[in-house]
Amino acid sequence: MSPQRKLIILTAPSGSGKTSITRFLTAKYPALSFSISATTRAPRGTEKDGVEYYFISVEEFQHRISEHAFIEWEMVYEGKYYGTLNAELERIWGAGKIPVLDIDVKGAIHVQQQLPGDCLSIFVQPPSVDELKRRLESRGTETAESLATRVSKASYEMSFCHHFNKIIVNDNLERACAETEQAISEFLGW
Repeated sequence: MSPQRKLIILTAPSGSGKTSITRFLTAKYPALSFSISATTRAPRGTEKDGVEYYFISVEEFQHRISEHAFIEWEMVYEGKYYGTLNAELERIWGAGKIPVLDIDVKGAIHVQQQLPGDCLSIFVQPPSVDELKRRLESRGTETAESLATRVSKASYEMSFCHHFNKIIVNDNLERACAETEQAISEFLGW
């Protein structure tokens, strides 16, 4: 695979800071491009289709699964699918850029298995499960039930951190961004 066909994966339990790190990287490096995931969940707040996510119905998502349109997909929460469309990666590579995937842990493992050596996978770890819970609560977007589900899932996901090329503990966002930037620079030879 040529250098233009490489990709970066950032994965973490929800609330660990991977999206903040992704935004930092794509703002600083024009050669990096955010890979927009598809999801069946409803938009939150000011989210727009084709910007933060491609919002599609469960039926459409399942149809695309049957067509093998995803490099990875998961039912991350009951009835809520998330996935990375092959066409999205082709769009970014076609523009001469490097996709940055901000995806869940299982999806990240699947992508790594399909593109060994051509992707850098970074696991962003919260300093603790308690801190993660505090961050999720501060968003104000979770019900008590969804918060409990996310915290339980985060504990499980943290057990997979050793599957990834690099682990970055996000106890300080500025430092976590710098460590991620260093890992990507080394991987891409910048």
